[in-house]
Amino acid sequence: MSENTPVTVIVGGVAGGMSAATRLRRLDEERQIIVVERGEHVSFANCGLPYHVSGTIASRGSLLLQTPAALAQRFRLDVRVQTEAVAIDRAARTITLRDVATGTETSQRFDTLVLSPGATPNTPAALAGDARVHTLRDVADLDRIMESLAATVEDAPLQNAVVLGGGYIGVELAENLVARGLSVTIVQRGPQLLSPLDAEMAAPFADHVLESGVALRLGVEVTGGDAESLTLSDGSVLPADLVFSAIGVRPASGLAAESGLALGPHGGILVDELHRTSDPAIFAVGDVAEKTDAATGEPRLLPLAGLANRHGRAVADTIAGTATPSPRALGTAIVGFRGLTAASTGWNERELRAQGRSVRVMHSHPLSHAGYYPGAQMLSIKLIVDPASDRILGAQAVGRDGVDKRIDVIATAMSAGLSASALADLELAYAPQYGSAKDPVNLLGYLNRNRAAGTDATLQWHELEAALDSGAFLLDVRAPGQLAEGLIPGATHIPVEQLRERHHELPAGRIVVHCRVGQGAHTAARLLRNLGHDVVNLDGGYLTWRDAQRSHAIRDNSPVSTPTPEGATR
Repeated sequence: MSENTPVTVIVGGVAGGMSAATRLRRLDEERQIIVVERGEHVSFANCGLPYHVSGTIASRGSLLLQTPAALAQRFRLDVRVQTEAVAIDRAARTITLRDVATGTETSQRFDTLVLSPGATPNTPAALAGDARVHTLRDVADLDRIMESLAATVEDAPLQNAVVLGGGYIGVELAENLVARGLSVTIVQRGPQLLSPLDAEMAAPFADHVLESGVALRLGVEVTGGDAESLTLSDGSVLPADLVFSAIGVRPASGLAAESGLALGPHGGILVDELHRTSDPAIFAVGDVAEKTDAATGEPRLLPLAGLANRHGRAVADTIAGTATPSPRALGTAIVGFRGLTAASTGWNERELRAQGRSVRVMHSHPLSHAGYYPGAQMLSIKLIVDPASDRILGAQAVGRDGVDKRIDVIATAMSAGLSASALADLELAYAPQYGSAKDPVNLLGYLNRNRAAGTDATLQWHELEAALDSGAFLLDVRAPGQLAEGLIPGATHIPVEQLRERHHELPAGRIVVHCRVGQGAHTAARLLRNLGHDVVNLDGGYLTWRDAQRSHAIRDNSPVSTPTPEGATR
C-alpha cells in the first residue's frame, strides 16, 4: 500500500466504531481502515447480552454479528482484536497500539482517528476485588456470568442475586435472572426505579417489578459484605450468592485526556456537530463522547446504541468529504420487564424544574387501541411542553401495548420541530386492533391546545396539597362504581352527571375537580366554569395522583392508605 494512501484508525470495534468503519469503506475503497479493539470480539449485539442470561436468546453465537475475518473479506478492514490504544501523538499523527496478550507496542500513523472506546462500568468501592461482582458490557463479561451461574455452593445451585442499580441495564438483568429462577433484589441508591421517568410514571413499573417477585431496596447503597451477604447503608443485610453492578458507566476518555483533547463537563470527549474533537483530525462517537442535548443545547452523556451507530455513520461521511451535521440528541430509550414497557424521550419534569424551566405538563391514561376491540390495555402517558414556545421538551409512557409506537411518534415530532399542539393533527394509522380514531398522541395534542388557550386550567398532583392547604375544595366527579379504587383524602363526591342540579352545594372559592383519568373532570370543569365557579382540573385524575402516592410508598417500603368508598362525602 502506498505511503500516500490515507489511513483512518478507529479505536473501538462495537456500535459507533464499526458503523464508522463499514460506512467509510462503502464510501472510499482506497483508504486503509484499521479497527483496534481491546476485547476479544467486535461487532457484537451488546444490547442483547442480558437475554442470553435467561436463555431467551438461546445461542451465544447469535450475539456475534461479525468476525475480524468476515469483516476483512467483505469490507477489507484491518480488524485487530485484543489490541489496546495506549497513546496518541497528535503532532506526529501516530497512535501507539499494544498487543494485550504479548505487551508488544507498535506505532501506527493516521490521517484521521476515530475514538469509540465506549464507557467503563462503575462498581462499588466497598466491593472491590469481590469475585461475586459482575458487570455486563461485552461478551467476556457474559461468559463470566454464565460460568458463575452454572456454579454451585456446597453442591446447591446459586439462589440469591443482587442487582445494584435500577436503571435500564439493572432492570433487564433482573428480568432475566428471575426468568432463570433466581431470587432477585434490586438495590437502588436513588428514590425510584428508572430515573429518566418522573416518580408518578415510574411507580406502576416498580409495582409490576414487585408483583413479579423482585425485591426493591430504594434509597440505599452497598457499604460492605462478606462471602454470603451484602450490607446496606441502612444496616440491613441481604443474602447474595451473585452480585451484578449496573450503577452506571463513565466515559473511557482517559486516552483522549492524556493526549490533550478537550473534555466536556461530564467527563466525556467534547465534540462539535460533526463529532470532531478539539483536534480536527480526531473524531469521537458513542458512549465516550458528549452529545448536544436537543432541549438545552448543552453537552450531555447519553450512552445509547442508536446514537452511537448513527454518529459513527455520520463521522464516515465527514471523513469521506460529505459532512452533514448530526441533529441534537433527544435521549429516546425504552425498557421492558415481563410484559410491561416503559419509554421516554427528552427531559423529565423533575430535571426541567430543577433547571428553573417553566413547563406545561399533561398526563393521559388512554387505551392502547379501541376499547370495543378485545385486548385493549391502558397506557400512562406524560407530555412536557415549553409554555412559551409550545415546543415539546419530553414525553414518557408506561403500558403493556403501544408504548413504543407513541414514544417514537413523539420523538419523531420533536426531531421535526413540530409543536405540541401539532400532535393533534398528525394523521396516524387507525384500525380498532391497532389504535383509536383519536390516537393517544392526538389526544395529547388536544389537551395541550386546551391548556395553551387557557380553556382548561390544571393542577399537578404535587401541587394539590398546597392548594388544599390554601382552602381549595376537592371535588371527585367519578362514577360511583369507580370509587372502589380509593379516594383522595378530603374529597367530596358528586358524579359529573349530577353537577347541574347540585352545583349550588359547592362552596365559594377555588374548586379542584378530578375524575379517574382527567376527561370527565374536563367536562365537569367546563360546566362549572360556565356556571360561575372558579375551577381547576387535577391533571391525570385519580390514577396519576395514586401512582404518585405509590412512588413514595415503594420508596419507603410501606403501603398506601387511602379512604374507603364508605368514607366518601356525598
